[in-house]
Amino acid sequence: MNLTALIARDVRRAWIGGGALLPVAFFLLVAILFPFAVGPDAALLARIGGGVLWAAALLAALIPVERLIAPDLASGVIDQLLVRGQSPAAIAFAKLAAHWLSFAPPILLAAFPAAALLNLPTDTLIQVELSLLIGTPGLAALAVAVSALTATLRGAGALAGLLILPLAIPLLIFGAGSLDGGTGALKLLAAVSLLLVAGAPFVAGAAIRAGLD
Repeated sequence: MNLTALIARDVRRAWIGGGALLPVAFFLLVAILFPFAVGPDAALLARIGGGVLWAAALLAALIPVERLIAPDLASGVIDQLLVRGQSPAAIAFAKLAAHWLSFAPPILLAAFPAAALLNLPTDTLIQVELSLLIGTPGLAALAVAVSALTATLRGAGALAGLLILPLAIPLLIFGAGSLDGGTGALKLLAAVSLLLVAGAPFVAGAAIRAGLD
């Protein structure tokens, strides 16, 4: 199995097994329930709805974190890839790409009905879509890195949540901050997301190597 086949297999497994639908269901559930919590004030929903969608996307990226690295580490798939000359960092990057392809496009599509539920104006919806497109690679990178770090630990799901949420705060701040139409927060979001995508595969690769020793 090469890395392209690994990406295709992980994406196919996420869709066939229903793993790709759970983040979308969670994302939409937040959009459905939030108006009940804050009341029917349309102006208030429009003002804070974009930030709500960003927080929901962050939490949705966490849902499959236990299944990103640990199953392949336990079944020997990663061992086979290493024997065939693939580096741990390259395997981690393939996992990152597969995770992003599995959850980000559905979330971007689900943002349209979610925006309608939260009464977001069109310009805010466009900003939400743009910021999610830029920021979700960073969320996927964090998820893969934390998944690799906790792959060999018991209770990895709860621990992964505790690890990833503080690390994702810059993405959340700049993602929500970019919704006012300014470019400064959007540029910072792009910088943080790019830094995570560039660095997370090496962190995850080192964790994978340590998990095999």
